Amino acid sequence: MTRSIRNFLATHNLLAVSAQHQETAINSEQELDTLLLADLSSLLNYRGLKAANREEMTGKEEADRVYDLGGTVKGTLTFSRAQPQHFAFLLAYALGQVQTTAQGSSGYRHLLQPRSGEVDPARSNPSFTAAMRFGRQVLKRRFASCFLDQVKAEFPKDGWAKISATVKGTGKISDNTEVEDISAAFNAGSLTLAAHGVAGDTAAERLSNLQAVQVLNPESQAWEEVAYSAVSGAAPAVITITPPGSSATATTFRVYYLPPESGWMLFPSRVEEPPLKVSQVAVNIGGRWDGSAILGGYQWAAELRRLSWTCTNNLTPERTPGAGVTYANRVFRSGREQKLEFDRDFRDFLLAQHLRDNDTLAIHLLALGPEFESGLNYQVELIFPRVAVLSAPVKVSQRRLGEEVEFAVLEDDTYGSVIARVQNKVSGYAA
Repeated sequence: MTRSIRNFLATHNLLAVSAQHQETAINSEQELDTLLLADLSSLLNYRGLKAANREEMTGKEEADRVYDLGGTVKGTLTFSRAQPQHFAFLLAYALGQVQTTAQGSSGYRHLLQPRSGEVDPARSNPSFTAAMRFGRQVLKRRFASCFLDQVKAEFPKDGWAKISATVKGTGKISDNTEVEDISAAFNAGSLTLAAHGVAGDTAAERLSNLQAVQVLNPESQAWEEVAYSAVSGAAPAVITITPPGSSATATTFRVYYLPPESGWMLFPSRVEEPPLKVSQVAVNIGGRWDGSAILGGYQWAAELRRLSWTCTNNLTPERTPGAGVTYANRVFRSGREQKLEFDRDFRDFLLAQHLRDNDTLAIHLLALGPEFESGLNYQVELIFPRVAVLSAPVKVSQRRLGEEVEFAVLEDDTYGSVIARVQNKVSGYAA
């Protein structure tokens, strides 16, 4: 038989997260509050931990069984036209410490800094709940306890600010799918579900959301495809099928379908903000951060081609005795690491001198967007109170001398290693 062709275009994918509210405990799903406009390449995947019994005495040359140890969740979130909210969401969960203050009548400023110590006995960093719609009608999947293992912010020439993150989850998932076994005669012309209807307001939508019907042939004991032609709008739904056989022998039919959506399956609305332009990023190097503003230093502009910052948490989901579940029950950070890289014209030997002197300096980045209220702009500010030049090799780029500079991001006694300040109209993150 030919199954219904449902829409599986990746442009129909949707991603929703609990950006504003962190989970109260590991593997405790939080309500989804934000729909994110992420790149098509952004996917979260459940990866099964399967092991064949190749090392056991099976009496055979090859494995004859597969063991199931549950699974993990991994993926990437990428925003090639990054908005302030994308920075705020990712940095809130990657750094782990958030303070929000009101600005004006409609704005908020979010102070994001690295967390010291653990959130609770099972988590080093706060976790969020995520959900994805795959295609238009394939499935929706919810991922509990997602953690940000790495975040990378990039500001390349001739483009937009970019930010991306790698995600690690405990492996606890929920789907909006149903698989139901129904006992009926082999020559039945219709099947009635136990309780659910099938998602869809029209007959065509319901038919598309019925993904397969199979029958266990009572003679061959093989599962065979069954043709279906209609799905009622009732609950429980009645499915019209072509009788697979002529006998009235009782057998099992298996129905794969999407039920009507409710609860977490109903995604929130999308928040719209203007993406940040790289040309509007101000860069100050060599000054001193006094806790509220950068003092001194000098501005870089035309000599910069690209800059990037990477923060890695080195998080590890683990399954421990006493968990009572098949997914990870703790996620700890083994040690945060940061890297700051600049690609610039080699117009002076200032950074090369800093490398030789082995001294430290401050770096301040301010990405300024349009106003959302008089005197208040959408903006992202990154402050590195204390960095040191690790390397500054010279290269040739487009017949000009260039310098690829890597900085070590150091932890200052007073101000820490990095400070992020994001301003927009969202009332809070990871609260």
